[in-house]
Amino acid sequence: MAKAFHLHVEPDGLGTLTFDLPDRSVNVFTRESVEELAETIDELSRREDVDCLVLLSGKPRNFIAGADIEGIAGVTDAAEAEEGSRAGHRLFGDWESLPFPTIAAVRGTCLGGGTEISLASDFILISDREDVRIGLPETKLGILPGWGGCARLPQRVGIAEALDVILGGKALRPKKAFKLGLADALVPDANFLEEVRRFADAVRTGKKRSSRDSDFKEILLEKNPLGRRIVFDQARKQVMSKTGGHYPAPLRAIEVVRSGVEQGLAAGLDAEARAIGELAVSPVAKNLIHLFGLMEASKTNGLVPGDDPLPVRSAAVLGAGVMGGGIAQLIADKGLPVRMKDLGPEPLAKGMAHAAGLFGRAAKRRWISRPEAARRLGLIHPTLDFSGFGSLDLVVEAIIENLEIKQKVFAELATKVSDDTILASNTSSLSIDLIGKNTPKPERVVGMHFFNPVDRMPLVEVVVGEKTSPEATNTVVAFTRRLGKTPVVVKNGPGFLVNRLLAFTLAEAMWLLDEGMAIEDLDRAATTWGMPMGPCTLTDEVGLDVAVKVSHIMGEAFGDRLIYPPWMDRMLEDKRLGTKVGKGFYKYEKGKRTEPDPQVYALLGLEPRIKDADAGRMVDRIMLPMANEAARCLDESVVASAGKLDLAMILGTGFPPFRGGLCRWADAQGLDKLGTEMERWAAKLGNRFLPSAAFGKAIEAGGFYALWG
Repeated sequence: MAKAFHLHVEPDGLGTLTFDLPDRSVNVFTRESVEELAETIDELSRREDVDCLVLLSGKPRNFIAGADIEGIAGVTDAAEAEEGSRAGHRLFGDWESLPFPTIAAVRGTCLGGGTEISLASDFILISDREDVRIGLPETKLGILPGWGGCARLPQRVGIAEALDVILGGKALRPKKAFKLGLADALVPDANFLEEVRRFADAVRTGKKRSSRDSDFKEILLEKNPLGRRIVFDQARKQVMSKTGGHYPAPLRAIEVVRSGVEQGLAAGLDAEARAIGELAVSPVAKNLIHLFGLMEASKTNGLVPGDDPLPVRSAAVLGAGVMGGGIAQLIADKGLPVRMKDLGPEPLAKGMAHAAGLFGRAAKRRWISRPEAARRLGLIHPTLDFSGFGSLDLVVEAIIENLEIKQKVFAELATKVSDDTILASNTSSLSIDLIGKNTPKPERVVGMHFFNPVDRMPLVEVVVGEKTSPEATNTVVAFTRRLGKTPVVVKNGPGFLVNRLLAFTLAEAMWLLDEGMAIEDLDRAATTWGMPMGPCTLTDEVGLDVAVKVSHIMGEAFGDRLIYPPWMDRMLEDKRLGTKVGKGFYKYEKGKRTEPDPQVYALLGLEPRIKDADAGRMVDRIMLPMANEAARCLDESVVASAGKLDLAMILGTGFPPFRGGLCRWADAQGLDKLGTEMERWAAKLGNRFLPSAAFGKAIEAGGFYALWG
């Protein structure tokens, strides 16, 4: 069996240990590689010809990505998980105890166990290359750093900074890591190995780690018991504010860090191991690891059978404004030239201003330099005509949601580009088939539905029409990944996938208001359950005008199973359009939501008469129709699998990640139980709650994932 670790010792005593896991694109700590590392450390501890050791990676863009997630996913016994943590402690403790200095030379992604072995090294060097990251993302998987990260990181960077990294599951850029003291030196990537050698030579001649200077704030808060208590209490409050207590790992991490800080390294490691034992087998961890698997799979598969994707070397966005400017900025940020066309200078100026603002924010946060931000902004070429369109590989249309206008634009656009140019529409609900109806070669027309705001929302629905070619689909899938977004391929149809499912939840939320639920009670029930915002807040954000328009489109498409209250159209009276005009279900002051507007009830003829409403019943009411419709979507092959549906709902709507996704949540509840609840609601409220035939198929199969996994 091929080895993962390769030791080389120079005649002068400088050793290098290179980690290069066979048959993997990245280094991870598998069971086999951990055993090999233990044997290597044992050998090193007895060697007398080594006076300094550098840990390197044989992967060009990766140092060590951490432990093998599949191994963690398979653990079901708490004692086994705890022992796995203790074994890691022993391994890295042996590394830390080697009789010569060790240097972790980080020149790629360094996460989890990779960061923890680095922390157990005497020195950490990090490349200044822009894509390099170092951090501890374990809380995003429902666990915590379990091989010494919680115990050792505070020793390097201080308590507050360590908590910030650990609780947020952060991966730091090189300059930030150096500034915090996590890295001992920032090394120019151009001559990385030479600089590492120079540093090692200095260590061999007596160079010591620089002691970290404590600032006044740290002395005040971290160097005395009362101050530390304030730091930990504040951290707990912030975690509860962000997570609502749904994610136990960050809360346990605070306790573990506190044990290490106040009782010493051994106590901190012991607390780590016990916490790992409990967290690794929890439902939250299993759901978050499941989500991680879906995300990783989306990076490597998702292409439809057929032609390979075409290369995209240049692109254009048709339609400026905030959405067009956001898409253009995203493309330019990846170093590609992009033309942005509109009918007048005003929308072009708005689009350029939006793009400039996004680049400016990146520069302000020091993600990129100001000259680099200006260079990337310069890749966006605003234009009032079609000059240069003849040589483009891809055009993304982002104009008004009007079918007739889009059809005319696509027909004209087809005469301005080459026959091979892919034509993508950012439509959120209109038929891709109808948009491309008058376009020569409609097989090159495809949906590329970005979610707003473009810079923050990770999902892109790649919408495939009846005539869309595999080549066009795969080109957009590959390009979406290149932009750093997650593509999910969906079949053309009303609302596609995410907005279709969301329509059923929002419609039922309106019926709850109709029955006398208070706006704030309904929203609070949803957010307490784990949604990022309640249905009324979401409607304000989307725009009440958009919500009313969608209610008609979706109502016509789905008939009796998607019924809205009769007062929906009255929502637009009094120019009540939501956050964009500062007036919707809620009042707004200086752009910030304040309290529900009591005038809404009078406008709609409603009365919030139900007091002490059962939050659980409200959540059931808005989730069950969505689960029922999810079964139909899967049965109709709107999306390829339950996993892809879950990924789309988490990334597109903020469906609670700790619940694993809509289908995984439904499976965990038991579909037979949910079916019985649907029938109970149907008897009371009407046939819209009746379980669909597709839902019945899933019950018989034993779950969404059993049938459509």
